[in-house]
Amino acid sequence: MPLNGDRKKTLIEQYRVHDGDTGSPEVQIAILTERINGLTEHFKDHRKDHHSRRGLLMLIGKRRGLLGYLQKKDPGRYRTIIDKLGIRR
Repeated sequence: MPLNGDRKKTLIEQYRVHDGDTGSPEVQIAILTERINGLTEHFKDHRKDHHSRRGLLMLIGKRRGLLGYLQKKDPGRYRTIIDKLGIRR
């Protein structure tokens, strides 16, 4: 489920590190989390949609890799982003 442009812009504004930032790990993780949550809602109605489930697992893997990178690079930023997004409880 792709994000609409307005929602993506608000996520970028909310999680950016500096002005003009669209590619920092925080922004990418926030966008991936939004897509993951949308697909999770999709599976409540469409339990047998295995093709989309594969896409969900790929998104989760990509987010996990970015979180691992951020944890190694800057643990403070890592803690901040997981607290803001409410992941890894």
